[in-house]
Amino acid sequence: MLDLKFVREHLDLVKEKTAQQGMDLDVSEFERLDEERRRLLAEVESLKHQRNQVNREIAERKKAKEDAAEIIAEMKAVSARIKELDSLTNAAITAVNDFLLQLPNIPDDTVPVGQSDEDNPVVKTWGEAPQFDFEPLNHWDVGVALDILDFKRAAKITGARFSLLKGPASNMERALINYMLDLHTREHGYTEVLTPFMVNSDSMYGTGQLPKFAEESFKLEGWDYYLVPTAEVPVTNIHRDEILDGDDLPLYYTAYTPCFRSEAGSYGQDTRGMIRQHQFDKVELVKFCRPEDSYDELEGLLANAEAVLQGLGLHYRIVSLCTGDLGFSAAKTYDIEVWLPGQGRYREISSCSDFTDFQARRANIRFRPDSNSKTELVHTVNGSGLAVGRTMAAILENNQQADGSVVIPEVLHKYMGGMTVIEKTA
Repeated sequence: MLDLKFVREHLDLVKEKTAQQGMDLDVSEFERLDEERRRLLAEVESLKHQRNQVNREIAERKKAKEDAAEIIAEMKAVSARIKELDSLTNAAITAVNDFLLQLPNIPDDTVPVGQSDEDNPVVKTWGEAPQFDFEPLNHWDVGVALDILDFKRAAKITGARFSLLKGPASNMERALINYMLDLHTREHGYTEVLTPFMVNSDSMYGTGQLPKFAEESFKLEGWDYYLVPTAEVPVTNIHRDEILDGDDLPLYYTAYTPCFRSEAGSYGQDTRGMIRQHQFDKVELVKFCRPEDSYDELEGLLANAEAVLQGLGLHYRIVSLCTGDLGFSAAKTYDIEVWLPGQGRYREISSCSDFTDFQARRANIRFRPDSNSKTELVHTVNGSGLAVGRTMAAILENNQQADGSVVIPEVLHKYMGGMTVIEKTA
């Protein structure tokens, strides 16, 4: 959430930046709402000041045993007007806040200006795409042929965009989760947390999922609970409404959660396989840091996510998201895109973002730089480290062999009981 004072004082900048993100901001509507809010606040504060003065006069008259009936009657009318104005003021404040809640974060000046993912510049590549002497298959064909992925039975159990993993695929899912968590906790300095897999609406507002992305979320009927769309939500809200000690920053957390997304509006896109599903596993990285450190922390988090792919030996590239492709809450984002030879294209496997103080303002997460300082908003940084299902898809496509088997990356051997190859059983 953007600061009200910042928006008021930099309205032209906000309009320019939101236009770069494809949003036509109605500046006049904000000015009208803000002016109404300030007018009502001024009037009610003036009347309250008047009431306080008259109350002192009433007390003095009563003390002097003088008649105060007339001014008491006048104050009843003033008090009634104050009550009316308080209601109008609260409504005006809510209207301004609702307007602010719809505004995306301001893109950092280093974010390239563009309209879509076609305008995202590649900033790095790692490794080389594997070469095959046969036509590589999509991961869903590899998995079905090996009898380790079953999409038909998953659809029978639940519906479209769900997967049933069997045998070595189930084992690999657990292996990838453990590998990622071990890497981030033992080598990258993150503290592992296991959060609830449901969150309340305050948590969803805190990270920016609500109100804008309500249709993307799964809400439990009759409860103020949502299935987590990503561990970013529960982990960031660990410190909601808290004041952190500046000496404790930065704080690094990593967490595994299943993720649940309706993928509203994406029908017809990536409906096959494990790329765009309603339920998927993910390991998340979340940082809380001082404002002056946040962009350095973003670069460090990006490197941590890269290390997972490097350990698995998977070719990837990094793109810097342009303004038109930037997420709602992010000031800057890098996407890591892994090469999928069966599809002949790169696909996002991690999105690493600096949210500056956008989420912290919504979630009221502050820190005190030192004992003599006022509190400040922390900056939050997070990213996938990685999306587990997409990582498995990448392994199945990149490590497939001519005979239909799949070579398991060496770093996963110890997590899979020494298994080195997935072969179809007789």
